[in-house]
Amino acid sequence: MKIVVIGGTGLIGSKLVRNLRQLGHEAVAASPSAGVNAVTGEGLAAALVGAQVVVDVANSPSFEDNAVLEFFGKSTQNLLAAELEAGVKHHVALSVVGTERLLQSGYFRAKMAQEELIKNASVPYTIVRATQFFEFINSIAYVSTEGQTVRLPSASVQPIVSGDVAEALVEFTLAEPKNGTVEVAGPDRLGLDELVRRFLQVQNDNREVITDESARYFGADLNDQSLVPGDNPHITSTHFEDWLRSHKA
Repeated sequence: MKIVVIGGTGLIGSKLVRNLRQLGHEAVAASPSAGVNAVTGEGLAAALVGAQVVVDVANSPSFEDNAVLEFFGKSTQNLLAAELEAGVKHHVALSVVGTERLLQSGYFRAKMAQEELIKNASVPYTIVRATQFFEFINSIAYVSTEGQTVRLPSASVQPIVSGDVAEALVEFTLAEPKNGTVEVAGPDRLGLDELVRRFLQVQNDNREVITDESARYFGADLNDQSLVPGDNPHITSTHFEDWLRSHKA
């Protein structure tokens, strides 16, 4: 099967492309560096010729409110139009668990807009919402840092490693379209403050994590339900502490 992966050279996309190729599929890593730009439409029509499935795992290079909304809006509209023209049978999109609960954030408003475009189009689809990636913990710490202090709430998270996200995406990519949303999460639930604290400790980072329930997550207020999956999520196998041991400074 020919499967085009938009964002196919990134953290998730490169793993997904490799996994699909190992299973014998023709997986195309589509990205601006490969001459395929979903935002401008450049190269889309040629890339989608003969494709049965398109998987969109691309992320915006900017989290600024207007820029991120433009990125997800234009790229999704262009993709869906090109898919209709090419006869694509399944659109798979990677999104974020809790998106509808985080709309104070411009980034999550843009992700919600992306999801709505997919739901309102005529291409059969599966939206795969994932929890926070282990690999993004450093970025969470960065945006929450003031001097040598990191302020974060104790809201529950259930993080996941990127490789497990890619493996779950293979399953949903090769299955029939859900015409709905599925959630994937890691096996461990802990506080966001503790997640970052443990990560910084093993990195020998001397920043202090302060538990601050009023601290925001990319502009959004959090509670214990904001970032965790609902009923019957797809739970993956890699534990946070196991990943930490392999990523010590």
